[in-house]
Amino acid sequence: MAVLNASKLLRQLRTDDLRYFLAVANLGRLGAAADHLGVDTSTVSRRLRALEKTLGSSVLKRAADGWELTDFGRTIAAEARPIEAALEGVARAVEGDPEDAIRGNFRLTVPDGFSAVFAVPALARLRRHHPELNVEMVTATRQLNLHQSGFDLAIAVGVPVTRRLFTETLAEYRLSFYATADYLRRHGRPASTDDLRHHTLIFYVDSLLQVGDLDLSQYAPGIDAQFTTTNIFAQLEAAARGAGIGLIPKFMALRAPELEEITEIADRSRLQFTLAARRDVLSRPAFTAVRTALFQEVTSRHNELV
Repeated sequence: MAVLNASKLLRQLRTDDLRYFLAVANLGRLGAAADHLGVDTSTVSRRLRALEKTLGSSVLKRAADGWELTDFGRTIAAEARPIEAALEGVARAVEGDPEDAIRGNFRLTVPDGFSAVFAVPALARLRRHHPELNVEMVTATRQLNLHQSGFDLAIAVGVPVTRRLFTETLAEYRLSFYATADYLRRHGRPASTDDLRHHTLIFYVDSLLQVGDLDLSQYAPGIDAQFTTTNIFAQLEAAARGAGIGLIPKFMALRAPELEEITEIADRSRLQFTLAARRDVLSRPAFTAVRTALFQEVTSRHNELV
């Protein structure tokens, strides 16, 4: 595609095409963008083709679960978001809404356990005060990539290595080994981590784990788990049913009173939940409100984490 000169580009570039492009960039799927915009997917596709023809380059590429930004598209998105924000400001002014209204769609991705125990209570309370805020939360313990996925905010385990995102420590939490009293009576209490070789260890599926801070070798060197699952709730249930010894966050183990910590091999090291966000959302009232709600939740329940 031939790139237009600047003056001709300004004459041909349509802000509506940018709005359609940003919807796909944020939501990652044509269907989701179409629903958000109140149009059909063919309209979204047509607008994207028109924008790419005007710009002379592709802004989106296919991904495993939808669409993601190209490098060029990432640059265009960063420049287009202030335009979209300005147009939304005009709309609010026409409708008489205050500039700091907490409303609209907000997408976040959160690890499984943290989502249910901390994020949901925080966001439910927030929406009671701001019912026009639409929350879309995806739960997954995985590597962080907000720019490709279109999420506004993420909670990640560990410290993401990225300069493109705003990041800060949300909370620390502790992992330890837990089992039922019945399991320990039947199989004995391990006196050291090396004794775990003689027990059924419950943890994540190693080949599918994308978070380095959750590498089992850091907590039980040279020992493999025999009962593995990608879901922390399944791990918790397996341990509570006496299937073995689980390496489980304290805040999750508290939800299963039948579990007891194996203090002989208790791991006192702490992991970190990091809050990350695209820099273009930092000025949004919704981001400030969600961030504040999350911090209030973890601060008020600090003793459950460590």
